[in-house]
Amino acid sequence: MTAAAASDKVRAVSTEAEPTSPRKRALMSTGALRRKLRGHGHALKPLVQIGKGGVTKGVLAQIAQALFDHELVKVRIGTECPVDRFAVADELARQPGTQVVQILGLTVLAYKRHPKKPRFEGKASKPTDPDAKPARRGGRHGGRRR
Repeated sequence: MTAAAASDKVRAVSTEAEPTSPRKRALMSTGALRRKLRGHGHALKPLVQIGKGGVTKGVLAQIAQALFDHELVKVRIGTECPVDRFAVADELARQPGTQVVQILGLTVLAYKRHPKKPRFEGKASKPTDPDAKPARRGGRHGGRRR
């Protein structure tokens, strides 16, 4: 085999589309909404915990109700859960309208847009005055002058 034939073979192998990684398969696409949701999700406490029973119909119903009530839900996966975190994220992503925002450790952040009153998308999420400047936080002394 000549060097040119070997380089063509390598080039042919590298151009094939590789399947999506299981770590990223369930995640929603990157963008401003995902960044915003991750920021809001940071302060949340887990509302649903998945234990040794795994992802059951009851757990999925609980998550669906929590998503309807809050739109953004943090789900905690117990160490005794029989399936891994990526399988849990895939199962959540299969639910209609549900998107997985982030998988961090044993925590999954899920989002489902509210059908009537969305908090993170649409007009409700945008500031009322686009020309308004953010409040100045102050410097080293919290805005107080000495």
